[in-house]
Amino acid sequence: MEKVYAPHEIERRIYQRWESHGWFAPAGRGAPFCIMVPPPNVTGTLHMGHAFNHTLMDALTRYHRMRGDDTLWQPGTDHAGIATQMVVERQLEAEGMRRTDLGREAFLERVWQWKAQSGGTMAGQMRRLGDSVDWSRERFTLDEGLSRAVIEVFVRLYDEGLIYRGKRLVNWDPVLLTALSDLEVQSEEEDGHLWHLRYRLEDGTGQVVVATTRPETLFGDTAVAVNPDDERYRHLIGKQLRLPLAERLIPIIADAHVDASFGSGCVKITPAHDFNDYEIGRRHGLAQINIFTPRAELNDNVPERFRGLERTAARRRVLAELQAAGLLERTEQHRMTVPRGDRSGAVLEPYLTDQWFVSVAPLAGPAIAAVESGRTRFIPEGWSKTYFEWMRNIRDWCISRQLWWGHRIPAWYDEQGTVYVGHSEQDVRVRHGLGPQVALRQDPDVLDTWFSSALWPFSTLGWPQRTPELERYYPTTVLLTGFDIIFFWVARMMMFGLKFMGDVPFRDVYIHGLIRDEHGEKMSKSKGNVIDPLDIVDGIDLKSLLAKRTSGLMQPQMRPAVEKATRKHFPDGIAAHGTDALRFTFAALASPSRDIRFDLARVAGYRNFCNKLWNAARFVTLVCEPQDDGTPVELSVADRWIRSRFGRAIAAVDKALAEYRFDYAANALYEFTWYEYCDWYLELTKPVLQSELFPAHLRRGARRTLAEILEALQRALHPIMPFITEAIWQRAAPLAGRRGETVMLAPYPRPEEFPTDEASEREIGWIQAFVLAVRQIRGEMNISPGRRIPVLLKGAAAADLGHLERHRPYLERLAGTETIAVLAPGERAPESATALIGELTLLVPMAGLIDVAAEFERLQKLLTRAEADLAKVRTRLQSQSFLSNAPRAVVEAEQARAAELERTTAGLSTQLERVGGMLRS
Repeated sequence: MEKVYAPHEIERRIYQRWESHGWFAPAGRGAPFCIMVPPPNVTGTLHMGHAFNHTLMDALTRYHRMRGDDTLWQPGTDHAGIATQMVVERQLEAEGMRRTDLGREAFLERVWQWKAQSGGTMAGQMRRLGDSVDWSRERFTLDEGLSRAVIEVFVRLYDEGLIYRGKRLVNWDPVLLTALSDLEVQSEEEDGHLWHLRYRLEDGTGQVVVATTRPETLFGDTAVAVNPDDERYRHLIGKQLRLPLAERLIPIIADAHVDASFGSGCVKITPAHDFNDYEIGRRHGLAQINIFTPRAELNDNVPERFRGLERTAARRRVLAELQAAGLLERTEQHRMTVPRGDRSGAVLEPYLTDQWFVSVAPLAGPAIAAVESGRTRFIPEGWSKTYFEWMRNIRDWCISRQLWWGHRIPAWYDEQGTVYVGHSEQDVRVRHGLGPQVALRQDPDVLDTWFSSALWPFSTLGWPQRTPELERYYPTTVLLTGFDIIFFWVARMMMFGLKFMGDVPFRDVYIHGLIRDEHGEKMSKSKGNVIDPLDIVDGIDLKSLLAKRTSGLMQPQMRPAVEKATRKHFPDGIAAHGTDALRFTFAALASPSRDIRFDLARVAGYRNFCNKLWNAARFVTLVCEPQDDGTPVELSVADRWIRSRFGRAIAAVDKALAEYRFDYAANALYEFTWYEYCDWYLELTKPVLQSELFPAHLRRGARRTLAEILEALQRALHPIMPFITEAIWQRAAPLAGRRGETVMLAPYPRPEEFPTDEASEREIGWIQAFVLAVRQIRGEMNISPGRRIPVLLKGAAAADLGHLERHRPYLERLAGTETIAVLAPGERAPESATALIGELTLLVPMAGLIDVAAEFERLQKLLTRAEADLAKVRTRLQSQSFLSNAPRAVVEAEQARAAELERTTAGLSTQLERVGGMLRS
């Protein structure tokens, strides 16, 4: 094997071999196991959240494939209507054009060209990450088959009355010129104002004051509402007000929805531009006056002097005229929730328009019952409460979008505006007996991207045809996803799966947290803490990183801030770690926590883990030869022990993965590999292999066990670390007598193949305790690891003497002992450093090993320094200013440092007291 582990030299070559042989396709004879890739946007690139999610999915896929299950990991991408159209429209803007200049067909052709050129980025990145998806089945939501499924679902739901078209108030994006669903709205608190306006009674006998955050919408007011129990205004109910600036009369109405304690207790009602007002207007039969154009400019329903003004300009003009007319009573600072589009960032308008909707309540009931009955379970279980809360308060889903890129709504209109729905224009004509003389035009809108995504678990398997794949793999086994799309995607897949397949789309829904930086902060370009996972894999220098971060910024003025933040977080760029180290980090972090704190130091640690594994494999391949089954072998206590420990580790991994505790599985494999196999077993074999005290059949047993455990360990680690394990397995498999072309198709180890041997575990446990006790004394007394030392045993029981007799060669090698002697009962020991192993006292005489005076002085200096550091930290932690102003992560770090310094000073004090005793004697 190569001396140094170099992931960049093996990863691409290994993946190409896997893919070219078709080994990702289902081939097992066991039970079906199926995972659907949450289809990433075709515009997207692999970010940390994707890499985290894909690592977990691939680990499960590889694990079940190796266990013999008939495993399908279905890949694909989403057409991402709004996101994709925005990308291509920006390209056109750079060329001085709009999509309307091209026309619909030419624009769509341009989008398909872009998709062909740039749409495969994510697939290439998935390959770099090691995703073992069945590429032969890759799907795209605008593929012919999936589009056929979308139309079929729309037509069936429409025929059943579950899809309807109506004039409703929707979230309108005036930049993208499309309706958005509630889930596409980002609502955040922002600073604004509350304006108090005077509305005068028609008869001139008085006035009421209304408080509003949007004075420009007053032209759409059709009433002023008060609470019916508000005694201040009860006598005014039913009277007429003169609408400021418009001179139109509007009534004062009573509605229990009005909060009498907010503002003046009088609320202007604008049914066409506020969701609450819309409902009040419906209850009272008020007119709905739309005052905006689709671009949020005032239309012809306002006085002429205001027409054509953009809404913010209109607000300034309205306030100026109100002020001049004495109708603006006062202005207050006000903290308010502002709805913005999640793609454009524009402030959204409640806008009255004709849209298509899904009547969701009849679909939500069965989806709620399926989780209540356990047909689908959420892991962790607590997320089911979030699911229920949303599903039980669900509103009809606006599914039409005023875009060109997407699934065009299969509805046609005649010249009278009559709507006809069908699979095609020809189908519509046949269904409704419409001849060629009847002119039909198709609805220009497209469907919400999430509509087609909701069909993903069964449309990708061939529905509406009853394909063998659909029969075999539906329902799928598990969905792995972040909690942020429970509503966007999970709930809708549940509703549509039950409706059209009669069964849930997945048995388990594993909800994982979102990736944050090491301080728990959200990753973003402006903070400079965002990381491209492939930069962690391949490495990137600071200059290239800065260029990458600042190119294509939506706001070029952010460049200095982005550069500064990037330099702060990555002053030297990012070192190359390889894919396996990154994947193992993700697995180790995959706890039930809502937030996953990602620290590059963890990746560096697991890069060292890869090195450790590689070096162990180099040692084994150097000392072992291909197995000859006819050669007599005998297993030593160390051989039996490592087999037993490996069996326990595999049992722990099986249990962890069954419960989706990837962190427990990773920890079990790490602990066994690093500590038991590398740190202990490899060292325990060296005396056997290098000393004539051990017979040949024991040496053969050690070589066999070294090779067999190394080979089996690659199979165990493979689901999480696919590349390095493939490279090592190709060398280890012949040494262990195992045949096969690739580790990914080799069987996953079974605990029963490595039965528990408690006797050998007790024997090795005693050896470990002895060696660690000697190492502890070496560390405390600052004795060189290479110096051999005498050891005395006091209070040795018969069992201890038996251990000593059987394992002296191991102790001499691993503990570095010069001699091991047993003190007779009552025999006085020389001045020694001591350690306890149960009832046994282990002593190391200090005479001649250390310069006692120099050691005392060294310990004094260390203790003085540690006490000074501890005093500084305690002073900082006692400062209320520090505790109040420092970030929480910084305070926690200081608290942890204080605890560590307390342990250090206590240990140094104990050592100093011991050495002082020697000095005094």
